[in-house]
Amino acid sequence: MKKYTITALVSNRSGVLTRVSGLFARRGFNIDSLCVCATEDEKLSRMTIVLNGDDYTLAQMTKQMDKLIDVKKITVADEDASIFRELLLIKLAAPAQKRSELLEIKDVYKAKVVDLSPESLVMEITGEPNKLDGFVKVVEPYGILEMARTGVTALARGDKCLNDLTDYNEMI
Repeated sequence: MKKYTITALVSNRSGVLTRVSGLFARRGFNIDSLCVCATEDEKLSRMTIVLNGDDYTLAQMTKQMDKLIDVKKITVADEDASIFRELLLIKLAAPAQKRSELLEIKDVYKAKVVDLSPESLVMEITGEPNKLDGFVKVVEPYGILEMARTGVTALARGDKCLNDLTDYNEMI
């Protein structure tokens, strides 16, 4: 199984997210990560979906997504020609005797402390998903009290833009 990142421009209307996620659910495919955000055009939203599967799964899901009226443009992010980022907020047990160790780890991973209390701290870290996974493994022994991840978002490198692409139907 391979991870694929699908990026799509969709109509910025209520119900679009439900229709897209329902499409995956009806076909029995799990979405590993989903990020939806505003774009430079107020009529459009950008959707980034990460899924596990094979080439057949990817082809089926992109074709099915393209049939939805609210999906305007769709592409699969090229791992070598795209930038992938994610945000993690993590609350850790941080008694006084363990704090200095956590602060050293924070410096190595370039994380930021965004909240500090007598027994815990909250850190913020952004980067590629595998960097965040590594950070979580390193701090796990200290006691993760709570964490939230935004989901992956991706942009193509260079001057390629999703809104400049031809429609998916024209690419096949």
